[in-house]
Amino acid sequence: MDIVDKDTRRRMMGNIGGKDTKPEVSVRKYLHALGFRFRLHRKDLPGKPDIVLPKYRAAIFVHGCFWHRHLGCRYATTPKSNRDFWIKKFQDNLERDSRNETRLVDAGWTVHIIWECQIDEDNLATLSSKLRG
Repeated sequence: MDIVDKDTRRRMMGNIGGKDTKPEVSVRKYLHALGFRFRLHRKDLPGKPDIVLPKYRAAIFVHGCFWHRHLGCRYATTPKSNRDFWIKKFQDNLERDSRNETRLVDAGWTVHIIWECQIDEDNLATLSSKLRG
């Protein structure tokens, strides 16, 4: 049973944005401070990656653990109400993510996934060293 009425839940879910999330902005600030230059949400690439570094042919997705089902993460919970809807929603997200990653790799791009729960100095340093080769 949901703790809010349907209209309130609909409004709350509608306010969840897909761009410029706090985790995404954190990664962008870190990369920019290191001198990386990038493009955002390129519509001509599969999945519209959050960050695109054309010089390195690298696409970075900053995934929310809840929406993209980070395995073993405490944030990847499944709501108790309307479970069938959520299970299908999450499965569709995973299939779309996989399809987009495959298409990018097939086109010669390197794909990096950063999970919101793993955004810290060490993981971002590892990412930057991978980008520079």
